[in-house]
Amino acid sequence: MTKIVCVHSFRGGTGKSNLSANLATALALSGRKVAVIDTDLASPGVHVLFQFTPAPDDATLNDHLQGSAPIESCCHDVTPAAVRAKAGQVFLVPASMQSDRIARLLREGYEVERLNDALFHLGEHRHLDVIIVDTHPGINEETLLTTAISDCLVMVMRPDSQDYLGTAVALEVAQRLDVPNALLVVNKLPRHFDGQQVRDRVEQSYGIPLGAVLPLSDELLDLASGDLALLTVPDHPWSQGVHSLAQKLIDGIL
Repeated sequence: MTKIVCVHSFRGGTGKSNLSANLATALALSGRKVAVIDTDLASPGVHVLFQFTPAPDDATLNDHLQGSAPIESCCHDVTPAAVRAKAGQVFLVPASMQSDRIARLLREGYEVERLNDALFHLGEHRHLDVIIVDTHPGINEETLLTTAISDCLVMVMRPDSQDYLGTAVALEVAQRLDVPNALLVVNKLPRHFDGQQVRDRVEQSYGIPLGAVLPLSDELLDLASGDLALLTVPDHPWSQGVHSLAQKLIDGIL
């Protein structure tokens, strides 16, 4: 059965989409079939990390949610060569980057149940092991309903006061939705921060497992989200942290 992993953050700017793409790649490097769904429909960006630009006739998630396009036609193979060599696959369901499509969706909305049904159908149709859902930041109806059907919630935060408070609220909501598993990821840890101190504070504050503490570095800034760090700088502590997070998901829900 396909497992659904929601990657979420209370605020934007946490590196959530970057983590979603690299986490999917890490799981696929273990020989699994993984799909990434970009449900951050107001500000999509996962496709950039896979260097995928939808052609004019390529269907996107918007075409399924607000039209008649079947979800499988919105699913594109973006498997990197290194992943294919390990017998894994990565698929992407991108959101539209066309301003008129974004404006229409924000104006008219969509049926969230249609999105959730699409996740189950795509998992069955493509025989997927995992679906990574890159969510829109914050707490809204769409994110809540998708989180409620997930097998695991990965909450991403930065080590600052606003994120500490907002993440607490988001995790409390997730607990009320009876999400069976949750992992916390601290991303963009500045070099001068004490990593162990941050770990201790997070574990004491939230009472859920810490999936990874990922550093902020010049190498990642140089990539500018234009490529997958996991493949470009595989020995970097950030990449190794994502591999560790992937292994925790494999051990915990796969």
